[in-house]
Amino acid sequence: MSKEDWKLGESLDAFSDMLYGGYGEIKGNEEIRLLWKDFEKNRADLGLELTKNYYRNKLKYPSTFDVRFVEQKLAELENGTGKTYFEMIQEIIGEHPNIKLIPENS
Repeated sequence: MSKEDWKLGESLDAFSDMLYGGYGEIKGNEEIRLLWKDFEKNRADLGLELTKNYYRNKLKYPSTFDVRFVEQKLAELENGTGKTYFEMIQEIIGEHPNIKLIPENS
């Protein structure tokens, strides 16, 4: 997306929508090689603590977010069964069979 003059919003749904194509660099269902730089660093940076904070921030806006759902996600993280933000991103990429993830460490 380096050639685009717009930024993607802070939303995993927006990220998934972008991967479907139709705007930006991805035009449709063509095969894409997605190079993820600093993969292991991002695994740590987007891990458990960031994910807990992500959900805690949602709890500040109970009229916008489903509090019970968010509390459930926090509980899952606490008991070791929840997905980190990093894992959620990986899952989204995996839902797009035309996209091959290439992890790269710097």
